Amino acid sequence: MAAELTLGPNLFHWPAEQKIDFYNRIADESPVSTVYLGEVICSKRTPFFDDKHLDQVAERLERAGKKVVYCSFSEVVIKRERNILMEWSKQEGRDLEVNNTAALLHLKGRPHRIGALLNVYNEETMAYLAGQGATHFSLLPELPRSAVEGLGAKGAELGVGVEVQVFGRASLALSARCYHARAHDRTKDNCQFVCGEDPDGMVLKTMDDKPFLTVNGIQTLSYGYLDMMADLEDMKSIGVTHFRVMPHTCDMIAVTRIFDEVLAGRMGVDEGEAKLRELGIDAPFVNGFYRGRAGHDWVPRATEMA
Repeated sequence: MAAELTLGPNLFHWPAEQKIDFYNRIADESPVSTVYLGEVICSKRTPFFDDKHLDQVAERLERAGKKVVYCSFSEVVIKRERNILMEWSKQEGRDLEVNNTAALLHLKGRPHRIGALLNVYNEETMAYLAGQGATHFSLLPELPRSAVEGLGAKGAELGVGVEVQVFGRASLALSARCYHARAHDRTKDNCQFVCGEDPDGMVLKTMDDKPFLTVNGIQTLSYGYLDMMADLEDMKSIGVTHFRVMPHTCDMIAVTRIFDEVLAGRMGVDEGEAKLRELGIDAPFVNGFYRGRAGHDWVPRATEMA
């Protein structure tokens, strides 16, 4: 299975016009082979984009030769969300990515993908889900190399795709409550979509004023941006087939082109790393999880991995 570069779902609450322009540029200018679409964090956001523009954007991407995958919510709590999920699961002829176990009941026996917001930590879980119809697994960014290697080998045995996030803030946790709203003295039901004020997430700081984490509605993300460019070849060697970059407000066309060049061997890692840092991303780069260290660490290539 040839290595492919993919674009994960947009986790943030951007204005519809910004999203439309973003995906039109991805269609016309980005080398990614697969684009994941759909609201995965908060069902209250769906009317702004998914209910009005999703099909239009998907058609534009498909005309450009991109595979489109439709993602489910990461949390299903209230009746309205259950109803939306049931309708989502009825889509025929579309690739669907599951981010919550509630969707598995509706898709049993049908081909589907497992998203990175649904925890798959071991080979037994992967084998069980593959037996239920899963054909592709996006792994959690917190997994060390040893776990990725085991899942990569199992994926090859099962004949399923294995995907790893290689760029962008990493999802760390989800909550039924919305901290983003609470931080602005609002309730989840009356949030007034305050998350839209932070297009790359709201940075949290420690008591000594050091950036630590990022909040996006109900989601907690890393403050640093994953940069796994130096590990692309190693990941390919242990069974990773797809490499996911996550949308942010930085120049994502440049990001995807750099990763594509390095992934294809047309650009060296050192040059790619230098070009990535020239984009002016206002946060540190991290790679600690894969190397068996704290996730916020940046570990040099020469360091032995777990």
